[in-house]
Amino acid sequence: MLEISLEFRKGILFVRLMGELTKDTVYKLERDVTNLILEQGIHNVVFNVSGLSQIDLKGIHGLFHSYEMTHQNQGKSLLCGLESGEVKERIKRSRLLQYMCETNDELSAFSVIE
Repeated sequence: MLEISLEFRKGILFVRLMGELTKDTVYKLERDVTNLILEQGIHNVVFNVSGLSQIDLKGIHGLFHSYEMTHQNQGKSLLCGLESGEVKERIKRSRLLQYMCETNDELSAFSVIE
């Protein structure tokens, strides 16, 4: 199961992911986040993954797809909350961080984006 919490502050969409981002739940990310980026022309997104207990390749591709949308809008996508061992290792092995910046927390994302 995947829960998504969205908050828009100072021109940045904060996406808090909780649960599992896998082939069975990635459709929620596409439906709730990627479509919002496309429809609203959002430039900057911060994904907080501290609440994720599991991620697979489809979930990583879902994050990358959101990155591509913000990149097309001349914006940035960031990841924060890489604390969980399995989630952290899978994201690092995927090379997703070659495209998305990593920050310690949501607050430090403001300085990276500005």
